[in-house]
Amino acid sequence: MVNSMTGYGKGSAAVDDTELHVELRSVNHRFLDISSKMPRSLLFLEDQVKSKLRESLSRGRVDVYVTIEGHGLFDKKVDVDWTVADQYFERLKEMKARYNLTGDLSIDMVSRLENVFSIQEIEEDTNELQQAFQSAFAASLDQLVQMRAQEGKRLLEDLQNRIKTIDTILEKLEERRPEVVQEYKDRIRTRIEEYTQGVIQPDDARILQEVGILAEKGDVTEEITRLHSHTSQFSKTLSKQEPVGRRLDFIVQEMHREVNTIGSKSNDSEVTKWVVDLKSEIEKIKEQVQNVE
Repeated sequence: MVNSMTGYGKGSAAVDDTELHVELRSVNHRFLDISSKMPRSLLFLEDQVKSKLRESLSRGRVDVYVTIEGHGLFDKKVDVDWTVADQYFERLKEMKARYNLTGDLSIDMVSRLENVFSIQEIEEDTNELQQAFQSAFAASLDQLVQMRAQEGKRLLEDLQNRIKTIDTILEKLEERRPEVVQEYKDRIRTRIEEYTQGVIQPDDARILQEVGILAEKGDVTEEITRLHSHTSQFSKTLSKQEPVGRRLDFIVQEMHREVNTIGSKSNDSEVTKWVVDLKSEIEKIKEQVQNVE
């Protein structure tokens, strides 16, 4: 199964006067890497979020963004740390007496003292909050999975077309091989006739021996056979009902190695041209495979 690692999903849920939004963004990554940005009041759900994502996804970097609008789920209260306030008050009185300071401690001064006042959020109904979050998260995850699947279909079509192109070029290489051997033979005969100016008749047996040596050096039959095997494995892997990105990446590396070998062996201009075409297709496949889950 070919799924892309690129996707986006968004879900929302409302409770009373509060709206909760969950956004999921994913891009390609070697492994499954999850990063979340959530309000502190929802951090207790972070492990649950990661668990759900691991159930649905196997690779990719996934960013989770959770925002809350409104105040329906939360009340706020101001707390006073009386212990800290008492210490401030006692220390200020001591300073006033020690240094003969004037003036009284005002409410304005007290309000600016650090760590005396704190604002706390009170969750009225944790269960209701959790249900709202689960609803929004499920909707965003569904969208993300669907988008990755849709993008995967486009990747699949492109990869299949490129594999067909590679197989077509390989067929041309196979058809070209006998022609290359005959051209070797004709070239050697022509050169002998040019150098001897017809004084010495070419020895067919010797020519065949030289042609055999050149043909052996430039023989790419094994490489073509292995490339056919790799393209076949690639196509079969595309149809597997499981994440296939890593396996496809390995096969592409093997294909690239075989094509490089063909290029290094070839002395034929037509073959060299097709090798360039093969490398171009394989490079494009490699780029696409980087985004396959």
